Amino acid sequence: MKKGLVYIIGAGPGDPGLITVKGLDALRRAGVVLYDRLANESFLKECRPDAELIFVGKMPDRHPVPQEEINRLLVEKGLEGKIVARLKGGDPYIFGRGGEEAEALAEAGVPFEIVPGVTAAIAATAYAGIPATHRDCTSTVAFITGHEDPNKAETAVDWSRIGPAIGTIVIYMGIKHSEKNIQQILDSGRSADTPAALIQQGTLPSQRTVVTTLGGLSQAIRDHAIKPPTLIVIGEVVSMRDKLSWFENRPLFGARVLVTRSRTQASKLVNDLYALGASVTEFHSIKIEPPLDFAPLDAALRNAAEFDHIVFTSVNGVEFFFNRLRDLHLDIRELKGPRIWAIGPATRDELTARGITVEKLPMEFFAKALGEAMGKAVSGHKVLLPRADIAPPVLREDLEAAGAQVTEVTAYRTVLDESMPADAARAIETGEIDYLTFTSSSTVRNFFEKCKGLNLDKLKANARIISIGPVTTDTAREHGLTVHAEAEEFTIPGLVDALVKYHTETL
Repeated sequence: MKKGLVYIIGAGPGDPGLITVKGLDALRRAGVVLYDRLANESFLKECRPDAELIFVGKMPDRHPVPQEEINRLLVEKGLEGKIVARLKGGDPYIFGRGGEEAEALAEAGVPFEIVPGVTAAIAATAYAGIPATHRDCTSTVAFITGHEDPNKAETAVDWSRIGPAIGTIVIYMGIKHSEKNIQQILDSGRSADTPAALIQQGTLPSQRTVVTTLGGLSQAIRDHAIKPPTLIVIGEVVSMRDKLSWFENRPLFGARVLVTRSRTQASKLVNDLYALGASVTEFHSIKIEPPLDFAPLDAALRNAAEFDHIVFTSVNGVEFFFNRLRDLHLDIRELKGPRIWAIGPATRDELTARGITVEKLPMEFFAKALGEAMGKAVSGHKVLLPRADIAPPVLREDLEAAGAQVTEVTAYRTVLDESMPADAARAIETGEIDYLTFTSSSTVRNFFEKCKGLNLDKLKANARIISIGPVTTDTAREHGLTVHAEAEEFTIPGLVDALVKYHTETL
């Protein structure tokens, strides 16, 4: 029987950007993925479409899948000859029970590799502005579990030596037994005035850091209702936070944003918001699909040289146009005759990347502005307009009014994405959304279509609406929404700028 290979991968403590290159590569190769509660679920988007995904998560108070069963599954899948990824939060060998899993694989003769991860004691402290060591404070650090094996007869932690001797103490999973552990450190002789911090949800947009002292830790846990997962950090390095804090200082830190863009287009907006500190929930209200009938587009492509102008109104239009050109084995040089126009810098950049020179853009990035910019240049000319099936008629009407002969063809369709992620539905109904972003009129219409079965009262009461431009704003208002901010430049960067400006001005 052919044996497979098991990768035991440390995914880091939460921020998906902290997984290693090797870890991500192994995850993408795996045919079976066993993942736990602490691994950011966005990693699952990186898995093969045909991968078998098995949740083996653990909660602080219960283990739905016992460790022995996880070990058995790893051995079983490995012996079936499969590539297996065991995705774990943090680092597999630092309080992650990766050693036990590797031991089971070794005993069964299943090949395995360990892919180290960034452990919480390093990542969360750094994200809280607390260096684990600093030459002015300490050169020693200890990582300690606050939740030892319950079957042990006695603790393996010698608090009497660690307390006074180690400069920085970082306690994992320590909230449940915090009173006992803190008292043991105090009893060891460590001063009650030693700086200390609690870092909850470290490296995530929901991170919360509470600074106190060793003697004040227990009261701080109660006063701030601190819950797992939380690190307890004790040592003089905590005093560096005032100077070194950065993660929680980002302009959108803690803001909860619902993004309604299509699944294929959402990544840039999501990444931009996440980089600014926002907690992002994706709600894919639209899907971009090919035309039901390619005949009109194909005819236009075969006769592209006969047009005087070709007008692109979106990146999607460019992508579908050129993909179909390729599918038909047509030559891009057929476009050397027509003048090429575009709405928006993103559309222009997409064309430029394909070696296409674009006419001067209007200052305002919407259809009416482009129609006005083309003006007399199109009188008596043939214009090809490849775009979405539901695109508004304004541009075509303005071009025809200017004397153009317009051929409008469907390059792609904008349709309802019927999927409904559980986290998005929950956030909408509970009102756990601070900002709702709309990038087109279709995202507004499809959002309401998908939400017909949901109670939107709390969302409407709590969420601020950010629109990409006036056409989208009008559609939002038609659906009873108050638009709080509109992008000055009708692009994704413009939308992000509008959100940041509104958020910072209303804090």
